[in-house]
Amino acid sequence: MRSPSGRAALGTSAVAAVALAGGLLTTPPASAAPVASAPAVTTVTPTAQRAAQRAAQRAAQRAAQQAAQQAAARPRNGRILYDRISGGLGRLKIKNGTSRDGVVALVKGKKKAISIYVRARSTATIRDVRDGTYRIYFTTGTRFSVSKGRFTRAASYQRFTSKLRFTTTSRTATAWTLTLNPVKGGNARTTHVNPKDFPA
Repeated sequence: MRSPSGRAALGTSAVAAVALAGGLLTTPPASAAPVASAPAVTTVTPTAQRAAQRAAQRAAQRAAQQAAQQAAARPRNGRILYDRISGGLGRLKIKNGTSRDGVVALVKGKKKAISIYVRARSTATIRDVRDGTYRIYFTTGTRFSVSKGRFTRAASYQRFTSKLRFTTTSRTATAWTLTLNPVKGGNARTTHVNPKDFPA
């Protein structure tokens, strides 16, 4: 059987714990100190862990959404971005052995005729080039903007110094092959151009 003094001590500890939880006491009795310190650890830590987990989940979701948007915006390999002069029988095969996507533009006179998107380490072909002489420009980079017709990051702009001539006869049609990266035995020279001069 418990003594009345024992019941009184138990009641004091319970009241002290409640008062501490409510912020009513600044200095707890010695008998209430262990009770007051325990709730601060058990209630705060799980809340902080859940908040960190939610923040990590949101960050992962945002990263996945951005990656999906970039993948959707990236043109497929071989996509014709611009076609003003086509309908011929000439063929132009483009090999992009670089680590960045590229865009190749054919210019006839002072006007852009055709441009094509060639993904990194891929090959694409324009199959309907009209007869004529063309100057060839190309740009490589990352994060291509379809609306601007340019790469928005790490872009470089070049053109081949020699022009390409396409002719068609009753038996043959011209077919050229270009590589955007240096190759052993290659015979085409390139020069850098001002981004403002690139035929976007």
